[in-house]
Amino acid sequence: MAKLTESMTNVLEEDSMEQDIESPVTIHQPKLPKQAREDLPKNLNKECAKRKIQRYVRKDGKCNVHHGNVRETYRYLTDIFTTLVDLKWRFNLLIFVMVYTVTWLFFGMIWWLIAYVRGDMDHIGDSTWTPCVSNLNGFVSAFLFSIETETTIGYGYRVITDKCPEGIILLLVQSVLGSIVNAFMVGCMFVKISQPKKRAETLVFSTNAVISMRDGKLCLMFRVGDLRNSHIVEASIRAKLIKSKQTKEGEFIPLNQTDINVGYYTGDDRLFLVSPLIISHEINQQSPFWEISKAQLPKEELEIVVILEGMVEATGMTCQARSSYITSEILWGYRFTPVLTLEDGFYEVDYNSFHETYETNTPVYSAKELAEMASRAELPLTWSVSSKLDQHAELETEEEEKNQEDQNERNGDVANLENESKL
Repeated sequence: MAKLTESMTNVLEEDSMEQDIESPVTIHQPKLPKQAREDLPKNLNKECAKRKIQRYVRKDGKCNVHHGNVRETYRYLTDIFTTLVDLKWRFNLLIFVMVYTVTWLFFGMIWWLIAYVRGDMDHIGDSTWTPCVSNLNGFVSAFLFSIETETTIGYGYRVITDKCPEGIILLLVQSVLGSIVNAFMVGCMFVKISQPKKRAETLVFSTNAVISMRDGKLCLMFRVGDLRNSHIVEASIRAKLIKSKQTKEGEFIPLNQTDINVGYYTGDDRLFLVSPLIISHEINQQSPFWEISKAQLPKEELEIVVILEGMVEATGMTCQARSSYITSEILWGYRFTPVLTLEDGFYEVDYNSFHETYETNTPVYSAKELAEMASRAELPLTWSVSSKLDQHAELETEEEEKNQEDQNERNGDVANLENESKL
């Protein structure tokens, strides 16, 4: 019995030890970049590597950022016009209807109250009594008269008389206030309808970005196009690299933004966007992709945000279209398929091939490695550090031998002179 209990206790202890070993430990993942997580457990690094990259800007151009814990909400009311314009259509229409309904009901209530206080309700049908508003016999008729007054319809059945000074004052107030409400709400609706956001829907970006050689240089490229015949005036393009970084002092900067040069210094960022254009970024020493190779690219946690801006030709309002590319959407060693063909007297754009790419011969090395290889290729083939040192050593030995021979010759000449003098 004692042996049985001992064996039972041993089994329980072993099970508990196995549970302690196999039980997962809850580790709170730190919000640090990959460079700052090298000392973490390997299983945690694997989980971080497998996690999906969160976009900063979605493909449709909407920013994937939500503002939380905003305590100063009164600031939205100080700019009520912009707040109404930024609201969704269903909320905007609801506010539009509610404002008119409330004002009609409010002034209808006042018209009915004036008639009730003056005693017009007690003299309905009395031809000798002059009411404030003719044919106003209840709240419903007062509400209808309020609608007619504010909307300036005037059917002619209910009219105000000149024996009611308080009614005349209320008529003036409602007319002015109704004009203000009409101007505000109609202006808000007009601005919302004419917003250039819908114009941005016809500005398209290629699904993928590509990296390939162009004019002997490694370049990052993407394509933009405009589906409308009306052009974007003063169109310009710019790009940002979104990547978290850690400074030398240990400060962590989440979603750090770095400019990507797409022709700012040469003026190539100013576009004449009549047909689809391929925007190119030369990967040089100032580029953030200088040290990134084909094998290293999938391991990077970065996002490229591209922004196309310009004025709408029809309205003159500024329009902005955005898109983004993550590492899985950057194709190394590809080019875009041409979409422009020359027809009989005009150029035709085939948008069916707008997003298509084809593979091309591209080195898998980074731009930095290609530059180093090119610099070594320009030097002699036998050049190396060791050979250079050997050349220096050989030159030094040759100079020493020449100096020694010169010294021996001088010594021999001196000895001959001495012998001749003795003779």
